[in-house]
Amino acid sequence: KHLPGNKILIDHFLDRCQEAEIDAIFDGETFHVMGVMEHIEPAGIHSGDSNAVLPQFNLSPLIVQTMEEYAEKIARALNIKGLINIQFAIKDGNVFVIEANPRASRTTPFIAKAYEIPYLNIATKVMMGAAKITDFSFEKKMQGFAIKEPVFSFNKFPGVNKELGPEMKSTGEAIRFIKDLRDPYFRQLYKERSMHLSK
Repeated sequence: KHLPGNKILIDHFLDRCQEAEIDAIFDGETFHVMGVMEHIEPAGIHSGDSNAVLPQFNLSPLIVQTMEEYAEKIARALNIKGLINIQFAIKDGNVFVIEANPRASRTTPFIAKAYEIPYLNIATKVMMGAAKITDFSFEKKMQGFAIKEPVFSFNKFPGVNKELGPEMKSTGEAIRFIKDLRDPYFRQLYKERSMHLSK
């Protein structure tokens, strides 16, 4: 404190909170939410290593509304034209923005495949100024839920630390469709999620 210009940065630490994300398209006027995904693993695990469920399954309507409002405000403030991905942490009913990426994310093709909507083609036309969001109808055809599963190659890299954290370790992704939340695979994931959040 005795040195001129000496500064200290204090960050707020969030412990045991949920993570969720939104993918959206903005054309400068109209904002469209492509999908809201809720992560199984807690915030702090890289989103590429998390199981993400589409649509969200345990977030309250108010939380989702807040996320969508924040996402639209960010898109308008950045004045983007095209795709944007925003990741959130949810703790005690409060929504915190982790990061915003004005680009196509790894979840864009996942959502497009799940909902059977050509979002990449639509976003390209929007970015080129060839179309507006209002020119398209977004009919989501999926019944039930889709889960984005990370694929790991630890067997190819035996010396790598397998503990998941903020650095991405997955080498690919897969998609799994389930009819409802009674699915045995989902129930096992949710059980593990409860263990993560209770530590």
